[in-house]
Amino acid sequence: MKAVQFNRFGGPEVLETVELARPVAAAGEVLVKVGAAGINFFEVLMRADRYAVTPGLPAFPGVEVAGIVEAVGEGVDRRLLRQRVAAPLFVSARPFGGYAEYVAIDASLVVPLPDALTFEDAAALMVQGLTALHLPRQSPPAGKAVLVPAAAGGVGSLLVQLAKGQGARRVIALAGGKARRDFALSLGADAAIDSSEADWPAQVREANHGAGIEIVYDTVGGALTRQFLDVLAPGGELVFAALGRFQLSAPDIEAMINRNQSLKGFALLPLLSPDILRTSLRELFDLAARGRLKVVIGGCFSLREAGEAHRLVEERRATGKVVLLP
Repeated sequence: MKAVQFNRFGGPEVLETVELARPVAAAGEVLVKVGAAGINFFEVLMRADRYAVTPGLPAFPGVEVAGIVEAVGEGVDRRLLRQRVAAPLFVSARPFGGYAEYVAIDASLVVPLPDALTFEDAAALMVQGLTALHLPRQSPPAGKAVLVPAAAGGVGSLLVQLAKGQGARRVIALAGGKARRDFALSLGADAAIDSSEADWPAQVREANHGAGIEIVYDTVGGALTRQFLDVLAPGGELVFAALGRFQLSAPDIEAMINRNQSLKGFALLPLLSPDILRTSLRELFDLAARGRLKVVIGGCFSLREAGEAHRLVEERRATGKVVLLP
């Protein structure tokens, strides 16, 4: 089968397509023929060795796929054969290798897909969908003004809709360029601010009637985190969900303390027991299948075009989710 790997760290050009033996469904597992594999920003960081964890080489990226069950291992209900399923590799014993034509995964982890849901949409609703679902559950937006950075991206586009649906008083989107701002507004944001403009913090405050933001959902990290403090209201909450990109200093945190502000960490995996994972994915799939949650696919690429897909994500030029179609 064809799969994508990298043998050294670097730019998108280090991704290469190779031939590997097709995996076999062991006892308790299913073999899934991949219909779509999702690309996440943390995979871009891992490829460049800029993530919190350095993978061993050769590395085989890809932590989420959707497809059709082609074979079942010993002890697995044969009724799963030919079912359309989501395969969240990131919670499995073999959490990587999704940029491929086939993957094997514990049968208890796959989640059936509604007929109306495409493989591409299912891939978009795993890591990014679960992040967007659980961020407001950890820090409820009801009655509050919230800021959603990268609002045209995979997580941000879903988070805008979910925060609004959960009663946020005001959802302010941060996105670069007019097209992305218009897109965020079409999803229900009350205002959209251009993150490429130097005075965007002042514009955020103006969009919130001169007041600070009560919750910032920081999925971007890096230098932007420090700027988010400029728009955070006294007593406000900065929810940090950008593992490996934390740049606040001790003086920054001390200043937050003096303003009664709080810093809350967000890590998705510890929140996902098997039951919560399945329940959360079913909820997301149902919302999308019924048209109550809009999933936007920002680009579809073949396995051989994985480098181009990574470049699109790395340069933050995508609107919505970028996927590979083996």
